[in-house]
Amino acid sequence: MSARYLANRTGLQWAIGWLLAAMLVALAVPVQAQSARAKPAPAPARTVLVMGDSLSAAYGLPARQGWVALTAERIARQHPGWKVVNASVSGETTAGGRSRIARELQRHRPALVVIALGANDGLRGLPLAQMKANLEAMVRAAKGSGARVLLLGMRLPPNYGRAYAQGFEEVYRQVARQHEVPLLPFLLEPIALNRDAFQSDNLHPTAAVQPRLRDHVWTALGPMLR
Repeated sequence: MSARYLANRTGLQWAIGWLLAAMLVALAVPVQAQSARAKPAPAPARTVLVMGDSLSAAYGLPARQGWVALTAERIARQHPGWKVVNASVSGETTAGGRSRIARELQRHRPALVVIALGANDGLRGLPLAQMKANLEAMVRAAKGSGARVLLLGMRLPPNYGRAYAQGFEEVYRQVARQHEVPLLPFLLEPIALNRDAFQSDNLHPTAAVQPRLRDHVWTALGPMLR
């Protein structure tokens, strides 16, 4: 064989080899792209929706210092598949919560709803029967959307009259019992007897005690995230 023939043959083999390699690379790209597309997307985070008043809206404080924000931080660390949406409004009554809950449920599609309303009903001396009806409507709406419900109760000071204060507290027990939802009887229980735990208005907790409220709520909320 001549040197020219060998050179031509070697060049042809190199060209064929290069062409085959290029074809293999071209074929591999769609396969890799298809594999990337086939990779399942991460599951969306489940939402805890908090429907409360100023006690949950961190009144008088930066929002990040409130018990709801502190709870969200703990959930992010311990239950990364969950997130918290705080839809609390200062001054909210149970009637206000009832009027808003359908919109909030549609917007956030929560898996769990925390209802922390009633304090403003009590402070204004509103009819307890109406307060009960409003809480029941909220519970039914939340459960009807497929969410579980945690009810946070409140208590009134004795100057509101023994009968009204006792009836107010009983509303939460009745709603929880009749609708089979967990109840934390008194949101402010860890700090209620400590005057220094409240701001100058004697109503709203200070930043220093918000972690205690978070821990108190966590005793009921934490197990519901498992």
